[in-house]
Amino acid sequence: MDNQAGVREADRAGNRAEVREFLVSRRERITPEQAGLPAYGGANRRVKGLRREEVALLAGVSVDYYVRMERGNLAGTSDAVLGSLATALQLDDAEREHLFDLARAAQPAPTRQRRAVTPDVTDGIQRVLDAITEAPAWVRNARHDLLATNRLARALYAPVLADPRRPANTARFIYLDPASRAFFADWERAADDTAGMLRSEAGRNPHDRQLIELIGELSTRSAEFRTRWAAHNVRLHRTGRKRLHHPVIGALDLTFEAMEFPSHPGLTLVVYTAPPGTPAADGLRLLAEPSRNGLSLLVAGGQAEPDPAGDVLVGKVGRPRSASSR
Repeated sequence: MDNQAGVREADRAGNRAEVREFLVSRRERITPEQAGLPAYGGANRRVKGLRREEVALLAGVSVDYYVRMERGNLAGTSDAVLGSLATALQLDDAEREHLFDLARAAQPAPTRQRRAVTPDVTDGIQRVLDAITEAPAWVRNARHDLLATNRLARALYAPVLADPRRPANTARFIYLDPASRAFFADWERAADDTAGMLRSEAGRNPHDRQLIELIGELSTRSAEFRTRWAAHNVRLHRTGRKRLHHPVIGALDLTFEAMEFPSHPGLTLVVYTAPPGTPAADGLRLLAEPSRNGLSLLVAGGQAEPDPAGDVLVGKVGRPRSASSR
């Protein structure tokens, strides 16, 4: 077997394992009652969740066909069958998308396209960030690397950016930095969401070497991550609530919107806001005052520094701008 053939076989084996573990975990969480089926066997029923034949019945496929799918073989499965299976297993939007991603990855290599490398943050994207002056905003990739920020985001996420490693990575911060438990008021939820988003991305882009290395690092160094990774939960993280505890401002109850750049696939703009008149809105104003007054926000080891004009220079993360470069 040549090297490329070995890689393809390893890919297939990895995909089959992912499919098998995902489908089994989704099947086992649904009771017959939840699926609208009689619970044959009553108290003597030994199966956790649904039986395979019950899933096959709900999905409208033969038992043998479903068993083949659950063993990890999704190659050639039609979208219609995948949709029926998703409905039978009561998958949410993130889980349904993940199932289709796994099926695409199972297709023969000539018909499968690998995703392009995440593009760099352009000057135009940085200008968009700089134009957002009253809300923390930043750009991340699917690995949760923070690639660019505006001034207020730099001040808000100072604990995350305290790590000198660049680009800063929120997944690494959550699981490997004890400071994350003080910063994220809902740490358990943040940890759940982060593992779920990484699992979703691994399904979409199983050949991302940097993603594989990040998951390996977190799995090796964090028992919390290993537990969540083994659960095979997936997440879409497009809007929601985020409760933070900033080391200078204190408690902040914010909402966020995450928007992908159609022109730059793989890059996501995240913006935090707070309703006017709320304590969180007041907190964001206070957080912005040091930059307006030319004062350094001395958190995270002096990550934010004023220039003579009184602005905190926080452009592309890892490539700080100086006063002379503007």
